[in-house]
Amino acid sequence: MTGEIGNGALYPSLKDRSVFITGGGSGIGESLVEHFCAQGSRVAFVDIMEEPSRKLVERIRHKGDPAPHFMACDLRDIESLRFAIAEAAERNGPIRVLCNNAGNDDRHRMEDVTVDYWDDRMAVNVRHQFFAAQAVRPLMKAAGGGSIINFGSITWMVGDGDCPAYVTSKAAITGMTRALARELGPERIRVNCMIPGWVMTERQVRLWLNTEGERQITERQCLPDRLYAPDIARMALFLGADDSRMCSSQQFIVDGGWV
Repeated sequence: MTGEIGNGALYPSLKDRSVFITGGGSGIGESLVEHFCAQGSRVAFVDIMEEPSRKLVERIRHKGDPAPHFMACDLRDIESLRFAIAEAAERNGPIRVLCNNAGNDDRHRMEDVTVDYWDDRMAVNVRHQFFAAQAVRPLMKAAGGGSIINFGSITWMVGDGDCPAYVTSKAAITGMTRALARELGPERIRVNCMIPGWVMTERQVRLWLNTEGERQITERQCLPDRLYAPDIARMALFLGADDSRMCSSQQFIVDGGWV
């Protein structure tokens, strides 16, 4: 069971809704793009990896769903991100859903972290989320509201010790989410934080899922099934749709019951 598209809920409010997704070319982001397109949303996404992103666009077009618009972007370049958001809004209409998904969880040890590496991890994992939210705010306000979905991680809750800069950046996203939810709430802009557990993306399986990892999942997850990207995407659909209109300043944990 991998949670394929096609057996989930349909949200009428997402049809034709302008959606912007960061890191949409692979992993969780790829599933976000596929699921929002399957809802009939007008999707634009950015990613630093061009080849898999363009293949994703063609795969969705071949399925018959509305094809997303891909823009190559290194999210450490905030001006490039702002330009992409403006282009997406011009093409698809005012952005009503922002999925701040992009990030990088490369493993590292405390003694190996330099100042430059630390600053880069903050830029890759948290800084762009704030500036993307800043850029979509006037668009959402003019449209009468919207939904910003920031992506955190279960790692800071369980205290993973093999990537301290990543864990710090992901913890910061929870605080940012609550601050933005308070400021943007009067404009009917909802801001929530998605907290995925250990998701079985191709990258996670290839790099880190070994015998010890399998044992850890079996021992620490309440549910026996493995967690896949579509499990995260389905929660994002709910948060982007009008069904969650009174949900804001919250963390939505999808981790199979990690303890």
